[in-house]
Amino acid sequence: MPTKWLPNSASLDHLKHQAKDLMRDFRAGEKDAFQRIREFHPKFTGFPDIEMYSQTFSLSDALLSIAREYGYASWPRLKTVLAEKQNKDVQLSHNDRLPDGLFKQALDFMDDGDEARLVQHLAKHPDLIRETAHFEGGNYFSNPTLLEFLPENPFRNEVMPKNAVRIAEILLEAGAKTNQMALNETIGLAASGRICRECGVQADLIKLLCRYGADPATAMHTALAHLEFDAARVLLQCGAPLSLTAAATLGDADAVARLIKGGHSDDLQLALSLSANAGRSKIVTTLLAAGADPDQYNPPGGHSHCTPLHSAVASNEFDTVVALVEGSADLSIEDIHHGATALDWAIYMKRDAIAAFLRSRTSLRYGHYLTAPSIRGRT
Repeated sequence: MPTKWLPNSASLDHLKHQAKDLMRDFRAGEKDAFQRIREFHPKFTGFPDIEMYSQTFSLSDALLSIAREYGYASWPRLKTVLAEKQNKDVQLSHNDRLPDGLFKQALDFMDDGDEARLVQHLAKHPDLIRETAHFEGGNYFSNPTLLEFLPENPFRNEVMPKNAVRIAEILLEAGAKTNQMALNETIGLAASGRICRECGVQADLIKLLCRYGADPATAMHTALAHLEFDAARVLLQCGAPLSLTAAATLGDADAVARLIKGGHSDDLQLALSLSANAGRSKIVTTLLAAGADPDQYNPPGGHSHCTPLHSAVASNEFDTVVALVEGSADLSIEDIHHGATALDWAIYMKRDAIAAFLRSRTSLRYGHYLTAPSIRGRT
């Protein structure tokens, strides 16, 4: 689930009220509270709703959940950020948040595609290849190495040098190849990044990283979630296994029929969420028939602040919306961030045909129309 940005007007009292509201909703058995807690509190990771009802959830648990939902490691850390008024820094680009120094100088050489000066700089300062930057207030890219900056994900310049693959090779040979975590993080960023694809280096960069030991399987989920299907196919070529989720999201009906027989319920749910997002309407119908639940929030990593129906609306996939509604998807479920139904999303995003369809089904099913709340931005 994307983390929330901490507003400049945030106060400790307001955040404490959010924690108390979360406790209240947990005790009331609200599924959106369960989803938030499952996503952000490590003690509750993987607990299904049925088990959440019997768990103890204290105020300290709620405070930790709120802190992590805003992208901070703990409640004390969030308090420190507020006290020091550092929260404004999260509005800056990652480049602007880096202090001047040797690390930033190396990054400048990378961005310029200056092979010679980068080689000289790393030879003179070999420890740079193991250093990390430190960013707070987000749900990824929190401690990146130089290698992880290369795929331009998140955006910094919105362009990559034409010799980006050669720059990657310089970093790898300078020692980045020994850092398995950085290799896996970088391939995930490359496989899910629009800029990497648009600059024409995505496939070659993925293949290079795999040759140096990156695990292609670790990047498959994020590539599929961001609809980077060509990248996902390259990952398969590099040795990533064809899972039920991958087959469903890529639209491989034959593989889905083969893999669904032994599929665990968690696999079915993730396959449903990502195939709905990708607009695989026939496969969505197959997954629903196999027991996938259209009314569960999407699993972590699958746009978990909303349901498969919301995802299909966001992707403007009319046939998939129809398949989910005909599969008895609950039209009254609201997303976690904005408290908006799938119809509200369709109205806000100007998905006129989908909105008309959902209006008609909402009227038939519930006897009234739902009104669209104010949605602050596209999910």
